[in-house]
Amino acid sequence: MKLLQGKTAVVTGAARGIGKAIAMRFASEGADIAFTDLAYDENVQKLEKELSSLGIKAKGYASNAANFADTQEVVNKIVADFGRIDILINNAGITRDGALKRMTEEQWDLVINVNLKSIFNFIKAVQPVMWKQANGSIVNMSSIVGVNGNANQANYSASKAGIIGFTKSVAQELGPRNIRVNAVAPGFIVTEMTGALPEEIRNEWMQKIALRRGGTPEDVANVCLYLSSELSSYVTGQVLQVCGGMKG
Repeated sequence: MKLLQGKTAVVTGAARGIGKAIAMRFASEGADIAFTDLAYDENVQKLEKELSSLGIKAKGYASNAANFADTQEVVNKIVADFGRIDILINNAGITRDGALKRMTEEQWDLVINVNLKSIFNFIKAVQPVMWKQANGSIVNMSSIVGVNGNANQANYSASKAGIIGFTKSVAQELGPRNIRVNAVAPGFIVTEMTGALPEEIRNEWMQKIALRRGGTPEDVANVCLYLSSELSSYVTGQVLQVCGGMKG
C-alpha cells in the first residue's frame, strides 16, 4: 500500500526545485497532485505530463500565492476538479537578499508577501475543506535562516521565522479537527537558486554542515512525505530542520 494512496495534495510553487521534487515524490506514493506556479508555462505543462505518467491525476494552475482573492479562487477550482484536499504543501517563496542599509521597502514587502502572506492565504482557503473532512496535513516551508538568522537576508529570515510562529499557532487551532500543521526548515539545498552562488560562498556553507554536503530537493521531499502521511499522525506544531547538522 502506498503511503498517500487516495489522497489529494496541493503543492504551491511546484514547477521547479524543491516544489517539483515534493510533487514527484508524493505522486510516486499514490497521491493525486494539484500544483500551482505564478504562470501556466512550459515548466508547468512538462510537470503535468511527468506526474500523470506515474498513473495519478495531476493538474497545474496559475496562481499568485501572495494574492488573497486569487488564492481563494484557485483553491475553489482545485476542489471542483479533485473533490477534496488532504495535504497542503506551502512551498512558494522568493529571495531578495541584501544588506539592511540598502534594502528597499519594496524588497521587504515583496518577500514578506510571497513567503509569509501566501501561507496565510492558502491555509485560510483550504481550512474549511479540511475542517469539513475532519482530517488534513499542512506543511509550511520555512528555512534554517528562519531559525538562526543570516546576514544580508533580514527580509527572508523574518518571513521564514514568521512561518514558524504561524505554524505553531495554527497547529493549536486546527488540532481539535485532526488537522496537523508542521514546518520544514531546509538548510543549504542544491538547487538552481543556490547553484548561482559564487564557489567560495558555497564552500563556506559546506564547512558549516556536519554531513559536508548540500542537501537535495529529494531530501526535503522525503521529510515532507513523512509529515504528510500517517507515519506522523501524532506530530503537529513542529519544525523539522533538514540541514545536515548545519551549525548556526
